[in-house]
Amino acid sequence: MSSDLIRAAATADVLAHPQRQRLPHDEKLREMDFGLWDGMHFSDVSEQHPELSRAYWTTPGDVAPPQGESWNVAAARVNAAVDRLNALFPDEHIIAVAHFGVILTQIQRALNISATEAFAHKIDNLSATQITVNQTEWSVTHINHFP
Repeated sequence: MSSDLIRAAATADVLAHPQRQRLPHDEKLREMDFGLWDGMHFSDVSEQHPELSRAYWTTPGDVAPPQGESWNVAAARVNAAVDRLNALFPDEHIIAVAHFGVILTQIQRALNISATEAFAHKIDNLSATQITVNQTEWSVTHINHFP
């Protein structure tokens, strides 16, 4: 499955296989909503909103870009989607093609770390992160792995 944004959906389509069920796209797995910052270069954001942009990246939590969502709001959205998937497909392997922020919210959750610590992890395009959920126990096998 994937986010419904084309860059994730197209990658998930490439992974399609007759022996795997392709789940529908899920808008809840979209990247964090950067609001007015979406599509802007980092230097432009920091020039236009120096204190807010610094706070957003250095103290993630309730700080949000103008008309965007905070880390905590994004994490709650993604957590609800992942919980729903795990309930619908218990004991199944789920390949979710998602975005940087989505992956980091689940790394934070699985490792029980702060958002700041989660942001310290690098997530490259086309890398794999493996998170295992056994009832209430979460573990991380790989982060930003290239098989």
